[in-house]
Amino acid sequence: MSFFRQHKILLISLFLLLMVSFLLFWFLIMPPSGTSSNRMLTVKRGMSFRSIAAMLEKEGIIRNKDLFIIMATLLQKTGTIKAGEYEFPPKMSSLKVLDTLIKGQVKQHLITVPEGYTLSQIAQLLEDSGIVTKSAFLQKVSSPSFIASLGLSDHLLMPSRPPSKQDGSLTLEGYLFPDTYHLIKEMEPEEVIRIMVQQFQKTFGPELIERASQLRMHPFEVVTLASIIEKETSLPEEKPLISAVFHNRLKIRMPLQSDPTVIYGIKNFDGNLTKEHLLKSTPYNTYLFGGLPPTPICNPGKASIQAALYPASVPYLYFVSKNDGSHHFSTNLEEHQRAVAKFQKNPLEKK
Repeated sequence: MSFFRQHKILLISLFLLLMVSFLLFWFLIMPPSGTSSNRMLTVKRGMSFRSIAAMLEKEGIIRNKDLFIIMATLLQKTGTIKAGEYEFPPKMSSLKVLDTLIKGQVKQHLITVPEGYTLSQIAQLLEDSGIVTKSAFLQKVSSPSFIASLGLSDHLLMPSRPPSKQDGSLTLEGYLFPDTYHLIKEMEPEEVIRIMVQQFQKTFGPELIERASQLRMHPFEVVTLASIIEKETSLPEEKPLISAVFHNRLKIRMPLQSDPTVIYGIKNFDGNLTKEHLLKSTPYNTYLFGGLPPTPICNPGKASIQAALYPASVPYLYFVSKNDGSHHFSTNLEEHQRAVAKFQKNPLEKK
């Protein structure tokens, strides 16, 4: 081979190398043209890197999926991408897109769990927000092995609880603390539950556990009572009064007669509490059975937990709704009946 031919091949190779380098530089640095708005991409759990690259190209976030895969391979960054929702601003380079994915910089969502929501309502809220599926969430909150891993033994292991609630049928009702959380789409249900349980544990700490002991109440009983208080009133100033009524009734072994507990025990409740419901024998019917129901009936907030532990020092045994969100409290049946006649046409509303 002549010197000139070798020189020619060398020049061509150098030119091709420069062209490839330019293309790679252009691909890495120059963002694709197109939309000026942010673009969203949801990475599902278990999705392959190639599938993610194809979605990025389809959404106009990168120019070419194959070059993107080559770039990631050369940089040894084709590992598992964290599932979740990613937000890409306009004019982001492919290199920056890859960096965002590798670092798992997923978009966070503020999800507020209202006080008094049941497990089913929380599960629906999370599914509607795209965080987890309702079925997967409900499966985990009733999984004995998962519940055992949460460090709630001081709260859940109550010797006097019916055996049916200690053999695997127990759920985390009452222990998912109502709060506003930073969550991401495609989270594992276990991760979401742990966050909520940890917030509960911060709220119901050693000091409140000691207070429960002083009242000769198991923490599980406190949470159960707090859940009833939560459902009976939304007014902070009334919670200690509601608590006092139930504490006073428990002391004299008077039925709690709480409508929310009855409702909790009715499957597919349609919103209309009837006399037949009050006569229906379920473990949650506190008109028919004395004491607390077998489990909490919702997830109470801090004010209701505090009220359960620190009831007002009043002799009330009855309360009735005044139809404005507040209640009238009475110490005896005669006074209570006058209040019912004044404020309620439906005697089912009385306590």
